[in-house]
Amino acid sequence: MDAKQTVRWGIVGCGDVCEHKSGPPMYLTEHSELVAVMRRDGDKAADFARRHGVGRYYTDAAELIADPEVDIVYVATPPASHKELTIRALEAGKPVYVEKPMAMNHAECREMIAAAEHARQPLFVAYYRRALPYFRRVKELLDDGRIGTPQQVEVRYLRPAGPEDRDPQHLPWRLRRDVGGEGYFYDMAPHTLDLLDFLFGAVASARGVHRNLGGLYEVADTVTASLQFQSGVVGSGLWSFVAQPEEREDSVLITGSRGTLRFATFDFHPIELITPEGSEHFSIDPPQYIQGPMIRTIVDQLRGVGHCPSDGYSAARTSWVMDQIMKQ
Repeated sequence: MDAKQTVRWGIVGCGDVCEHKSGPPMYLTEHSELVAVMRRDGDKAADFARRHGVGRYYTDAAELIADPEVDIVYVATPPASHKELTIRALEAGKPVYVEKPMAMNHAECREMIAAAEHARQPLFVAYYRRALPYFRRVKELLDDGRIGTPQQVEVRYLRPAGPEDRDPQHLPWRLRRDVGGEGYFYDMAPHTLDLLDFLFGAVASARGVHRNLGGLYEVADTVTASLQFQSGVVGSGLWSFVAQPEEREDSVLITGSRGTLRFATFDFHPIELITPEGSEHFSIDPPQYIQGPMIRTIVDQLRGVGHCPSDGYSAARTSWVMDQIMKQ
């Protein structure tokens, strides 16, 4: 694609994520246009298209993928359909931006990567925190040696169950194993696990324990993990989705040879740096549309003027880590 061209997007699955996180940047970003959307419910697809100024809508993914005016397909459906839709779009000769987690497991990720390689098309994954200024600042502080050599990382994410978790007849799709994987862990934890890959490199080994302690649904609601990175960093994690309200926590603590660095994956608390010289805090708010910076990098890469930091290879590593954690 020429650097002067506009990247034209098509969305498969224009639901809440597209409404609030990813859809608007596709038409607000320079050299980017949202030209088509798809949802099985025709009324909802038409409503999304009308409100976002999109010219065409479909109820069949195959029709959107085949649309000659769609340059790149954004797969924004639940994880169970990621592999099939991604491979279909790649086989049609189009790049793909797929939501996270990349697929239901690492084996599916490998199939998607193979399809991308065969089609010679780029495959991007929505681990958009890699492109956000808040987390890029964390990486800069580490790369600049502000806490010395990173040695340990501790992840704690605890939140109470919501009202929707207590209605077994109408559970969110994220709590249905056949659609979303192993519950909220599959939805929330990969954001942090991918960030750790971004900060420290690949994980060499991982193991974990997962349990259902609240009895509200069938999938795991509590997960612990132990990580060993190829770089030598060791890590631990606790994710609980049935914590008491007063236990609510979103924290990543990195300990280095001469200091510590603390930040949040979701809450964007000020980054806290503590060294022998004292403490510093860095307040960096997220953008209005949180996927905007990542979409900018994809548009730039397709136009040959930049590079996206999240692709199928890096995302597959995160799925491999989740597979290892959930083995027992």
